[in-house]
Amino acid sequence: MPSIYSFALKLAALLLLIGSVVPARSQSAERIIDRNTIGWFTYNGDHQIAPQWAVHTEVQLRRTRLGLGRQQLLSRLGIVYSLAERVTLSGGYTQLTTYPYGDYPTANLGEATPENRVYEDITLASTYGRLQLTHRFRLEQRWLGQLAESNPRRVEGWEYQNRARYQVAGELPLQGSSIDDGELYITFFDEIFIGFGENVGRNVFNQNRISGGLGYQIRDNWKLELSYLNQWTQHAEPAPNTQQSVFENNNGFRLNVVYNLDFTSSASAD
Repeated sequence: MPSIYSFALKLAALLLLIGSVVPARSQSAERIIDRNTIGWFTYNGDHQIAPQWAVHTEVQLRRTRLGLGRQQLLSRLGIVYSLAERVTLSGGYTQLTTYPYGDYPTANLGEATPENRVYEDITLASTYGRLQLTHRFRLEQRWLGQLAESNPRRVEGWEYQNRARYQVAGELPLQGSSIDDGELYITFFDEIFIGFGENVGRNVFNQNRISGGLGYQIRDNWKLELSYLNQWTQHAEPAPNTQQSVFENNNGFRLNVVYNLDFTSSASAD
């Protein structure tokens, strides 16, 4: 186990270093900042199907203009395996649709752009007093839909890209030493995205998300969280007229529902 954590910390440090160097280099050149207000409504749950196995389900309705405009729609389905007490492995499929939004939309032909992904990740959990931390390292294989200029509603091809992600997330109870039913807690995370390999444009630094707010545990398998969310995203393509790098700076809120089911307990009860 120490060797896993040692490797994880080194990898996290490397991703954070890349994420800090690349944006700093971009700041030296002229760039465009596209600012948007966002409201994300998300659900995720891990549903136990065997002692070491669970099915992950996730839906994210991402909106701009604080919920009045469309940004993205994401759905994810995966399988989770508990390798050890504090180590889980998972993988699965993600479908994402990006709608035209902002002053420099990536869906630049005026139509929604599809994306398909396969992902693999490892999550490490740790405890520091009352603080619960998780470190998640994720690899994604992405197929980005390329719309036909003659008919933007038709996908004429798929561009393949690779991406690595590192997230550190935490929960801190506000009452007692643990989070119990009917209690509030602090929740936060920061996640950095790094593109690599072929077909990666200007956005080796792909994006960074940071969030923090309050959660409320309704039951041990049901939580509700409301957080502030800041998202920096660098576009792969420059602005068409000026050839300047385009960065999105999106600020708003994230309303998250966590709901887990345990099918093993119901099966054993029968």
